[in-house]
Amino acid sequence: MDPGEPVTSAPLADRLRVPSGPLFFPVTAFGFDGSLDLDTYREHVRRGVEAGAAAVFAACGTGEFHALAPEEFEACVRAAVTETAGRVPVVAGAGYGTALAVRYARLAESAGADGLLAMPPYLVVAAQEGLLRHYREVAAATALPVVVYQRDNAVFTPGTVVELARTEGIIGLKDGLGDLDLLQRTVSAVRTEAPGDFLYFNGLPTAEQTQLAYRALGVTLYSSAVFCFAPEIALAFHRALTTGDDATAHRLLDGFYRPFVELRARGRGYAVSLVKAGVRLRGLDVGEVRPPLHEPSEDHIKQLAQVIDRGYALLEEDD
Repeated sequence: MDPGEPVTSAPLADRLRVPSGPLFFPVTAFGFDGSLDLDTYREHVRRGVEAGAAAVFAACGTGEFHALAPEEFEACVRAAVTETAGRVPVVAGAGYGTALAVRYARLAESAGADGLLAMPPYLVVAAQEGLLRHYREVAAATALPVVVYQRDNAVFTPGTVVELARTEGIIGLKDGLGDLDLLQRTVSAVRTEAPGDFLYFNGLPTAEQTQLAYRALGVTLYSSAVFCFAPEIALAFHRALTTGDDATAHRLLDGFYRPFVELRARGRGYAVSLVKAGVRLRGLDVGEVRPPLHEPSEDHIKQLAQVIDRGYALLEEDD
């Protein structure tokens, strides 16, 4: 996107509804001593926006939200807001128990974020009534629109999502569960019982791998961790989806995404640490992950380099 392009003040839901590019979930950069490296983080965000990201989701799962102190979180969100300069929306993570989730939401609002991605509450497995109360309190804490993230210990019945959709400030659901039967029933229930412009996102790790199936349900929005280290590949796939070019989508799935996902499955936490390794391989030293995550093995990083090279070779074949 041209830095001189006019800034829009349209509501977040309108800016996300028909994205011009992938949704960018930047990694958080750390220095050699493990401290926050805001200069490199700003560079990472800037490169993503200039490459064509439709939105920046700062300090979320790929950004190691779980490993950031509140002041670090606020600094990251503020840096992302500064670098995007209104060209694309910035959505910030918010999570843990209700009190802390509210605190993070308010920090994000003070840092200038355009919206929130409300992640699952910490540790507990709550009933639907408790989950609904939790997300309603997060939504009421600020004026920011909220996307609720379904995964792990935050799985909703269709009826609960209907109530979420009726809640002022909650604009969408990001699905990290992958139960397409449940998602179809949820979409149907919201469509008939809470009609409106509720948004749905594919939030599975390496969402491109499942996006053809999600697209069949009408879910066109998805997170792209691959965009962090291979934006040209992510953009080519996104373009193939939006134009109905299934041949290109299949070629990238077979030659790049499937090998990447199979490598990602070889280590716990690789959905983050392998992505961060990919960013380093592409020339930006964003540092290592913080514990309890761990770095990929040397052999896995070599395999990652080969997968990335193969992905870019596929783009050249297409040309």
